Amino acid sequence: MTPLGKPGTSVNCPPSANVPEQEFYQAWAQRYIRRVHQTPSEPVRSVDGRQAVAAKLGQALRGVSAQAWQKTEYLIGKEVVRHQINPDYVDPWSISQDVYRVYEAALHSYGVGTAAERFAVNWAQYLGEIRDRYTAQDPRVIAFVSMQFHYTGRLLLGHTHRQQTRDLELYFKAIDDHLYMPLQRAYNAAAVYSYTAPELESIRRLMPASSEIAHKIVNQVLTAFPNHHSHSGPLASSLVKLSSVRDVEMFQTYLWVCLLEGKATVVQHELFPLCVMLYPVLNVRWELVRYMLMLLEHEIGRRLEPAQWRQFKPYLDTLRVMFSTAVFPNQLCLA
Repeated sequence: MTPLGKPGTSVNCPPSANVPEQEFYQAWAQRYIRRVHQTPSEPVRSVDGRQAVAAKLGQALRGVSAQAWQKTEYLIGKEVVRHQINPDYVDPWSISQDVYRVYEAALHSYGVGTAAERFAVNWAQYLGEIRDRYTAQDPRVIAFVSMQFHYTGRLLLGHTHRQQTRDLELYFKAIDDHLYMPLQRAYNAAAVYSYTAPELESIRRLMPASSEIAHKIVNQVLTAFPNHHSHSGPLASSLVKLSSVRDVEMFQTYLWVCLLEGKATVVQHELFPLCVMLYPVLNVRWELVRYMLMLLEHEIGRRLEPAQWRQFKPYLDTLRVMFSTAVFPNQLCLA
């Protein structure tokens, strides 16, 4: 399978990838295998049935993408002006083209029975290239790109039945993960290390548990803030919980990049501005973010050896300071 617009090129893991980089690809794909095994399912439908679903959603894709852009524009369109982002960087046509290519490939993979974890590996590099292209102009532009992709996926799922939704969510989550999270940047940073490097040893401990950590933290946040409603609904709703888990996974990935790059630049220039842009609009209070970071620090600390913990501590401290009450007093609304 080749990405549309790139005839003759492959989106499998690049042949030149070294061992640490390949290990990252493999570890992330294993998350999808575990999730497939944990997802209740009926007997596998025929390929013909999956192809019919893929064809139906493919026909709806252009209209759904337009709806997703309207939703994205409604939510964060004003942020271009407020955050002084060059409007030329937010090109709806270019973003829509990327959305169409990737979701067409996801639907094709689903239709022909390609496993979700294989789709995730095959398209990881291409999704990373999309992310790099937009963040190179201005890191904040990825907010528009990732939100456009996310809402396209959610709207497509609205055209499916329950079991089809569960199956397709695995493919769409792979897309979300690689656009919301700097995974390709982590892969590239890992490539300069030897297999036995202490930094990689630490991440090997954390990566397989990242989803478990995220689910645990989200459940604890829900217990502490049972009455909070985000833009999309109460924290306990399945949709908001899914997004919350992804966000905790996202913070973990940014911490991995900090460790591998040996500096907090990616947090300062990308993660923090994105949170400032998106969280007030989505009604995510800073108290929740601070509580999440406290829980994340605890979870990382209890899973690592003391020397490994000391590697992460400066970057956790950076996050804690940047999201502190000195910067964001409680109940402050920036929207």
